[in-house]
Amino acid sequence: MMEENITRIELNGKEYILIGTAHVSKHSAEQVKEVIEAEKPDSVCVELDEQRYKSITEGSKWKEMDIIQIIKEKKASLLLMNLAISSFQNRMAKQFGIKAGQEMIQGIESAKETGATLVLADRNIQITFSRIWGSIGLKGKALLLSQIITGIFSKDSISEEELEKMKNQDTINTILNEFTETFPRLKVPLIDERDQYLAQKIKDAPGDKIVAVLGAAHVPGIKEEIKKEQDMKRLTALPPKSKVPKIIGWSIPILIVAVIAYTFYANPSAGLAQTISWILWNGSLSAIGAAIAMGHPLTILTAFIAAPITSLNPLLAAGWFAGIVQAYIRRPSVKDFENLTEDVFSVKGFWRNKVSRILLIVVLANLGSTLGTAIGGVDVIRVFLENL
Repeated sequence: MMEENITRIELNGKEYILIGTAHVSKHSAEQVKEVIEAEKPDSVCVELDEQRYKSITEGSKWKEMDIIQIIKEKKASLLLMNLAISSFQNRMAKQFGIKAGQEMIQGIESAKETGATLVLADRNIQITFSRIWGSIGLKGKALLLSQIITGIFSKDSISEEELEKMKNQDTINTILNEFTETFPRLKVPLIDERDQYLAQKIKDAPGDKIVAVLGAAHVPGIKEEIKKEQDMKRLTALPPKSKVPKIIGWSIPILIVAVIAYTFYANPSAGLAQTISWILWNGSLSAIGAAIAMGHPLTILTAFIAAPITSLNPLLAAGWFAGIVQAYIRRPSVKDFENLTEDVFSVKGFWRNKVSRILLIVVLANLGSTLGTAIGGVDVIRVFLENL
């Protein structure tokens, strides 16, 4: 049996065998099968959470998704990120004629065949994304989405040699590698915290011999973290919501309204110019975002009308209204949901599929509105200062 990519740890009378894998490598899947059959462990830990395990074992549940509810719950950006990562991984797997996550599937099957206890060892993916999303700020969110989308639409193929090198990275981190260099703190929720969580789950797995199937990026961290007791409550807590964004979110609209009101009082024509500037910058840029996503004309009009108003209320967003209008006018069919994971392989598919198009409308209309708020706000202040 080849020991390449295998780490053995003896700790407190238990043996842990860590298999470092690439999530789209045929060799990794074969090695997982070989190791589990040879070692006959008491438990097999896989780098999956409950949600991803069900996705693998039960198939896609896209057709059960309520797109309007997702928009209302403010989860459109997170879902778009999920789709982007899934698309990248599936595209690589398709290139090499294997199923994405085949080594995890093999781990599940081999655990059943050998009678080992299966342990889902990874943290819930939504908690991970929430902790990432909550730690990078507005600029970071925009850069993150652009980095992911650029990664999906790249047409570069990957050689077998490069694929093997990817065993030194987590699947998600492969896409976000450049972004991680720009924002080092992203590494904490993406890699470090998951190392700690995985280590504790592996250590707590029943039996004296444990095999763990992991993305190779996690192996060095787990080797160190498994020696410690981890605070699982801290690792699974959703990030506390800072009051600063809320204060800023309300302060800017109040300032804009106060400035326009005072200018109207001092110079009505200047106040009118401020109002028109605010409406045009907000409405136009949000509408352009919806148009780039190829929204229906009524969707684009909704973005234009909603943006100047929603920009004055932090609890609302133009993209939500535009997305809901698009969902009613171009309601996705069951086929759209079923084709979703295939369609997001390409730029054309991303825009063609009614589900991913709605998500793009939400995100791009919101980005346009945010940009419009910044430019329109500066122009409002400029006119105010000129008329002091």
